[in-house]
Amino acid sequence: MDILPVIYALLHLLVLQLLGKLTALASGVVTSHNSEGNWAPPSLAMLDGCPKSCGILSFDYPFGIGSRCSRGPDFYLTCNDTAQPPKLFLHDGILEVIEDIVVGTDGISTYNPGRFIYTMFQCTIPMKSGVRVYNLTLKPPGKSFSFLHTLLNITGCDLDVYWVKGNASTTMRVCRTTCPDHGITETGARETCNGIGCCRFVMDSIVDTVELKFVHDQNRSNGRAHSNGTSLLWDRISITSYGSDMVWNIVDQPNCLSTMHNRTAYACISKHSECFDVGVASSNGYNCNCNQGYTGNPFIQDGCSSDKGYNPVQSKARCTRWCGNISMQFPFGFEEGCFARDQFRLNCTNVTSSTVFWWGRQVIDINVDAGTINFTEPESVEMFLENSLFVRSGSSLQWVAANLSCIEAQQNRSGYACVSTNSKCMEVNAGEAYMGYHCKCSDGFQGNPYVQSGCRDINECLQPNSCKEICHNTEGSFNCTECPYKTQYDPFKMQCTRTKERTLLLGIIIGLSCGFAILLPSFSSVLLIRRWKRNVQQQLRKNYFQKNQGLLLETLISSDETATENTKIFSLEELEKATNSFDPTLIIGRGGHGMVYKGILSDQRVVAVKKSKVIEQSEISQFINEVAVLTQINHRNIVKLFGCCLETEVPLLVYDYVSSGSLSEVLHADASDGFSLSWGDYLRIALETAGALSYLHSSASISIFHRDVKSSNILLDVNYTAKVSDFGASRLVPIDQTHIVTNVQGTFGYLDPVYFHTRQLNGKSDVYSFGVVLVELLLRMKPVFTSESGTIKSLSNYFLQEFNEGRITGIVNSQVLEEATEEEINTVASLAERCLRLHGEERPTMKQVETELQTLQTERVKSSQADPRNEEPMPPRPLTRRTISTRQSSVLSGESQRRYSLEAEFMSSASIPR
Repeated sequence: MDILPVIYALLHLLVLQLLGKLTALASGVVTSHNSEGNWAPPSLAMLDGCPKSCGILSFDYPFGIGSRCSRGPDFYLTCNDTAQPPKLFLHDGILEVIEDIVVGTDGISTYNPGRFIYTMFQCTIPMKSGVRVYNLTLKPPGKSFSFLHTLLNITGCDLDVYWVKGNASTTMRVCRTTCPDHGITETGARETCNGIGCCRFVMDSIVDTVELKFVHDQNRSNGRAHSNGTSLLWDRISITSYGSDMVWNIVDQPNCLSTMHNRTAYACISKHSECFDVGVASSNGYNCNCNQGYTGNPFIQDGCSSDKGYNPVQSKARCTRWCGNISMQFPFGFEEGCFARDQFRLNCTNVTSSTVFWWGRQVIDINVDAGTINFTEPESVEMFLENSLFVRSGSSLQWVAANLSCIEAQQNRSGYACVSTNSKCMEVNAGEAYMGYHCKCSDGFQGNPYVQSGCRDINECLQPNSCKEICHNTEGSFNCTECPYKTQYDPFKMQCTRTKERTLLLGIIIGLSCGFAILLPSFSSVLLIRRWKRNVQQQLRKNYFQKNQGLLLETLISSDETATENTKIFSLEELEKATNSFDPTLIIGRGGHGMVYKGILSDQRVVAVKKSKVIEQSEISQFINEVAVLTQINHRNIVKLFGCCLETEVPLLVYDYVSSGSLSEVLHADASDGFSLSWGDYLRIALETAGALSYLHSSASISIFHRDVKSSNILLDVNYTAKVSDFGASRLVPIDQTHIVTNVQGTFGYLDPVYFHTRQLNGKSDVYSFGVVLVELLLRMKPVFTSESGTIKSLSNYFLQEFNEGRITGIVNSQVLEEATEEEINTVASLAERCLRLHGEERPTMKQVETELQTLQTERVKSSQADPRNEEPMPPRPLTRRTISTRQSSVLSGESQRRYSLEAEFMSSASIPR
């Protein structure tokens, strides 16, 4: 029996050899570079004079401009120098490259998924009268490329957009557009892209061809003709991709094994390079890396060289150290010979401006003493986390000179970074793992430890209060000596002055002064003390305002006209007056993110003032940016944020006051509370909540993931209209990202199990939480409850088991059974089940959830109008005590096995702190 695996392995090897020969024959023409048709291995001398950049973007062989500088037609690039800034395109002239093209690594990464190129494209299709169906086929620029992740925005009127997959074997509608208003413009539609004149969808799978079908629904147009020139929405279909990830590989051989038998056009030609397979299949091609310990380009001869490590000698005599008003010190630099290693090279787009780029990311400053790099967009530094010299630290990127201990670094003095006489080596840890070392000036010195004589002595005697005696500065320190006899230290003159003997006249003056001081009215001293306290408080508030980035928020407000109208920075005095100095009797809520007070502003607006918990200083800038964005959100079903106060240690947020409590209080109220809402009201509240979350995900100026969707965060106003609240855990997400990695936050019972385990937050995490809210509406049970046997149960897990076994009507609340039709119950239950699916890609988007609930609400209204008995709306009625049926109780007590193992593990670890 042991010989069977050997036979299978031999057969597999024979098949791979045959495939390798066939692929080599098919690719021989494509990879030829000279007139004889034989592929010439590229070298540094051969590529001399070939462009390596276009504007701020860089690239390297096998990519190049022209046939001499690239491996073949697939890898031709074009640079449009007339554009400002210059634009780089793949050889089809359609796909624009928007980030540097990386062709090699340092051999450190253990996972090689292939190489990626980040592109964007735009195209339009003219619409013709009487034509209903339009098609678009977008192919990669050669067999070496595949589409991986593509976000598409489609603008046009009354369109159904279909994604055609697998040679038209599968057609799936992905989005729809409508144009109810003749006045809508293409620009206005693209800003929100919520289905009104524009819709969007994300294609996450690897495909070789993007094929779309657009069906123009003329019935929805109601006989409207094309536009009269005021808008292009009725005249054309515009397709725009914002950030399309493409995978590129070498495809002249199906895999690395086949290259061993046919080296005619083998790409990994550098001495110290290696081949690695890409993808799960064995025929997706291959790619190249430099071996561990080597860096460079594995696609050219002698392209991989041993890592020379850190070079402490600046070989160029005069280096540019300023870009605008930003100073960059060694070991970083702009020019060859001005930086210590290739990873520390910067790019200054214009010496007269202040724009500095590092690997395509805009730099604010580099602190050589702290060993950090700060960016305009901190989230964009995630791509460097696999590089052993850099690690994410808060909102900055921390760097080291080399991946060595201090002892190892000091053994090689020619490559030792701490060259200043008064410098010291500091070892850096990244979490629990050792990262490397960086340099600091010794105590008593300041400056740049990476250059000769860069650390200079600090004169402590020039600093006030360093010494209450005579101060003597020394190299790296200072000391103090007592003043001579009959002298005393004058802190203002910072020297010893002679003590004057008291005379009779001095005694008389002192006596009169003391007598006069006793006669001063006592209220004068009280007045001075009060004024002093008021000045201290004003200074303290000013300091808090600066510490909390008040100037940054003022800048954001002044630069945005809409923000000027909607955003207000409140003073602490104004909020103290509104809340009666934060009277405890005005507390209306306590939550995981802070305490909420009710208040009345001077303009008689009733507001809710949220006193948040302590915010890390490193997160203040992000907090200010989120306030600036959230204040611009204007949605009828989202609690309005009026502004904030930055004059306290912890910033205060000012929201619109919502008077009727939360959905959770109404759902789980006792019978003695006196009223409940009808099923129709609950269905409307669910629709309004879904619409608000859909707006946050895809219709706001920047995507917002709520991260704590639950019934207690759905407030109800005086008309019982839903208002989504509590954005304390929310995260803003750039439009070109599908998810972000965060610390897990949320409420057990509502928390997405996949997010709990992977820490990758996306819009489908909010969909899961909303699914739990739908189950609450059906069952009127809390998300985590105790069964009759005393076991703690997950409501979502219990609902899924009953639903899959076809017993949904047996667990639905009695009021729901009385007021809802069987079709409505099954529709809502089915929607909740899809929201609670374990895999996020199987869940609907919030926009799809909103559409299904809107359809259900519309059908309910039609049936109510058709039935005369339903002409009068049902008023809120007294709550009735409900009990779980005997059948339901037996399920709760007898449940022995759960279907969803990942969610079961999540519930069992609910008490473990994260």
